[in-house]
Amino acid sequence: MLFGLPIWVFLCIVFIFISGYMAIRAMRAEHNLEQEYIEREGQVYLKRIEKEKERRGKSAMMSD
Repeated sequence: MLFGLPIWVFLCIVFIFISGYMAIRAMRAEHNLEQEYIEREGQVYLKRIEKEKERRGKSAMMSD
């Protein structure tokens, strides 16, 4: 017996802490993936805006 507790109780407590740690690690990894996805989509959106500005600039020059 460890600290006056049966081994199985001690193991359950250890597994609870390990499970909590793994859950936090998974949440951080998922958050990082979401941020990368958001940044990629933002870059695509900004490129689309730049192309539209160029297109409008060209059409404005042609109409002058």
